[in-house]
Amino acid sequence: MPLQNRVTPTGDIIATPHRGLFTGNRGIIHDPATKTLLKKRWSSSAWLTCTCEFRGRRREVMAQRSWTELFFLDEATALAAGHRPCFYCRRDDANRFRAAWEKGNRVHDVRMHDIDTVLHHERLDHGRKRLHALLVPLHQLPAGAMVQQGAESFLVTQGRALLWSPAGYSAVERQLSEAALLTPPSTLRTLNAGYAPVLHPTALP
Repeated sequence: MPLQNRVTPTGDIIATPHRGLFTGNRGIIHDPATKTLLKKRWSSSAWLTCTCEFRGRRREVMAQRSWTELFFLDEATALAAGHRPCFYCRRDDANRFRAAWEKGNRVHDVRMHDIDTVLHHERLDHGRKRLHALLVPLHQLPAGAMVQQGAESFLVTQGRALLWSPAGYSAVERQLSEAALLTPPSTLRTLNAGYAPVLHPTALP
């Protein structure tokens, strides 16, 4: 049985056999004896997105009383859920993200702790995923942004919307008329400022 460790664009953590391109964490939120999640869904405001391979290290998932290994379809999914690049295993990406975050949000010399504080407010509403109003037409959103309509999540790339699933993305025939923004606004401005997240191969033309 697959472990409950796959993060959706809404920030929920589900069990699925499908693998993702990235791992990450929100602190310690599991019981290593049973490899199951605790009731809490984060223990730190630093929600990270990490590489699945780093210096040849191997970890047995949820086997230790250390950070809880979570997995994401791709980086756009992680950003929508409220995560950001890890400064330890993805330093170059984290520096690019911080530079674009500063440019997009018109701040200077920001610390990652400050970014985490903003993201924690933008991603949560009384413990649940915070949705944001869509202030521009869907086709004007930057590549890598994600939106929600009903119970479904969609990736925006190259002016089109793709339906998200744990296995990947698929084309959408219908129009999205009442979508809400999943990607935190400060991260959206980061995408507008030039940060390009890694997308799953099913999102590529």
